[in-house]
Amino acid sequence: MEQPELKNIRNIGIIAHIDAGKTTTSERILFYTGKSHRLGEVDDGEATMDWMVQEQERGITITAAVTTCYWRDRQINIIDTPGHVDFTAEVERSIRVLDGAVVIFCAVGGVEPQSETVWHQADRYHVPRLAYINKLDRVGADFFGVVEEIRHKLAANPLILQLPIGRESELEGVIDLLSMKELRWEVQDAGQTIYESPVDASRLDQVREYRQKALDQLSKVPDPALADRITELFLEEADIPLELARQAVRKGTLEGTFVPLLCGASLRNLGVQPLLDAVVDYLPAPDEVPPPEAFHTKKEKNVQVPARRDGPPVGLIYKIQTDREAGNLSYLRVYSGEFRDGVAVYNVGKRKRERINRLMRMHANRSEPLEAVGAGDVAVVVGFKLAQTGDTVGSDQFPVLLEPMHFPEPVISIAIEPRTLSERTKLEAALRQLEREDPTFTVKENEETGQLIIAGMGELHLDVLVTRVIDDFKVQAKVGAPQVSYRESVTSAAQHVERYHKVLAGKENSAEITLRVQRLDRGTGNRFQSRVAPPDLPRELVEAVRRGVQAAFGSGIMYGYPVIDVGVTLSGAAYNPSTSTAMAYEAAAALGFDAACRKAGPVLLEPIMRVVILVPQEFLGEVLGNLSSRKAEITGIDSKPGVESIHAHVPLAHMFGYSTALRSATQGRATFTMEFSHFSPRADFNAP
Repeated sequence: MEQPELKNIRNIGIIAHIDAGKTTTSERILFYTGKSHRLGEVDDGEATMDWMVQEQERGITITAAVTTCYWRDRQINIIDTPGHVDFTAEVERSIRVLDGAVVIFCAVGGVEPQSETVWHQADRYHVPRLAYINKLDRVGADFFGVVEEIRHKLAANPLILQLPIGRESELEGVIDLLSMKELRWEVQDAGQTIYESPVDASRLDQVREYRQKALDQLSKVPDPALADRITELFLEEADIPLELARQAVRKGTLEGTFVPLLCGASLRNLGVQPLLDAVVDYLPAPDEVPPPEAFHTKKEKNVQVPARRDGPPVGLIYKIQTDREAGNLSYLRVYSGEFRDGVAVYNVGKRKRERINRLMRMHANRSEPLEAVGAGDVAVVVGFKLAQTGDTVGSDQFPVLLEPMHFPEPVISIAIEPRTLSERTKLEAALRQLEREDPTFTVKENEETGQLIIAGMGELHLDVLVTRVIDDFKVQAKVGAPQVSYRESVTSAAQHVERYHKVLAGKENSAEITLRVQRLDRGTGNRFQSRVAPPDLPRELVEAVRRGVQAAFGSGIMYGYPVIDVGVTLSGAAYNPSTSTAMAYEAAAALGFDAACRKAGPVLLEPIMRVVILVPQEFLGEVLGNLSSRKAEITGIDSKPGVESIHAHVPLAHMFGYSTALRSATQGRATFTMEFSHFSPRADFNAP
């Protein structure tokens, strides 16, 4: 298959809060682009993008499915991401490799918690995006209310390009403000036929008002020639050519001046084709986004990696998945050059070469073979055994490391064990494979009990992974009750001198170091620095101290939980060429770190969750009372039509079983979302 030109590729994500209609919209896109020949629905378990058995059973998207379709001679690579906060790693790694995004909002729910989280993730990677207000046919739909929420909650500048015709059950279609046309969809052919008509006279005043607002925004795009031309035509009350207006929309979108806003009702096959047009017209091609920076390991400096087919090969592994037949699947975003089937490539971080056994383009869980994949495109590689999420692959002639991905630490853990002792090895292998796939999932063995402890982002996250162990890996396992995954830190600064001496196999091993530890701001992470350098201490011994401290970060201070937000400085060391060994310095570092932290006011930190509850007014008091009993801090209450939105911070330890309690208290009429917010000192903790 011939590779598409860079200008004809769009790498987009479809992202939103759970139940905003992401998968339904994706299914319509596949149908209208000819990628599928029937409409799959989430509710009947037939959605193409929700291909995992659990996704079909639960009716939610768990993994980031990827597929390629074509619209107006453009290749659109679509990544459909989860909306549930427990699967934040899937969203994070998908956004990392996108050039543009479609953010879907529910016309009833508006800007919901995960919408905010995903929006800020996209902000961090400067991803241009479109907003699509979906479900305008639902009771309680409020188009203009959602627009205001986007403006104020997300600090965004929406550019309204469409207005709905009617609302709720009377929704008829949409009005395009640039073409000044009313669009309606044929019911009999699943919306494949679109009828255009002039704007009805009864709506003309409102339509002109919003068109004027849109043109005013377009007159401020960061392109003086475009902006001046639009302003000139506007003041002359002359027609503004549609192509000129679209150029201005594209410029403003790519520069982040505004976010084009469209609307529809995907389940009723209404509004999807104009959304596809907007993807083609307004979202960037791979060579229209700033080239990523990478660290050149030979030159030891940052370099840019422009999207060029004739450049050196540079790609990012953004996802690892296991396939029963093919083995490890490595999802690859190519930033420069070309990768070919059957050719060995260089894993820069691991300094190893691996062969591409097969190169494929994915359609959810189906594939088609490729001979090559070039800059700006995405593909799946079969054959990599060492690659992990976030690895950079390419050539040892141009060894660069792209910016690594950042994932939150797990906040909940459970013990897991095989039903029979003979399956222990098989269980460990399954868990290690899942750990390799999912950066927010960890596996550890309790040194005292020998139990396997798995940790993740929430109860649903762990439930899904345990089900995969049983169904996909055919291991019968049982789990314990969920446990909070705490952290440890210090509250002040302290210094400690550690002297280590041990005779092993007749050889003396000695070390003397001075370590200073201090509290860092929450969320900073751990840091190590050395003020001791050769010739006072050889470089390999400084590295041994670093290794010892890094190991100690994971071993805890008082309770064995990981240590966070602590700065460690190697401020002094004694060196004896005949007895100083790396083993001694590594051991001294671990012991010295522990002793210094115990002097620095150790503290146990617990995960605090950001909880948002949507509850009918008549149950508000009861829900607030229950939250109070769970040590919640109420941060706000917003009133929406027929429902109250409670925002709170609650310790995770007090949220187990909350789903059942909320259903019972509200007759099943309330819903809630919960995501990690921050770590905070546990209120009832007293350091020994």
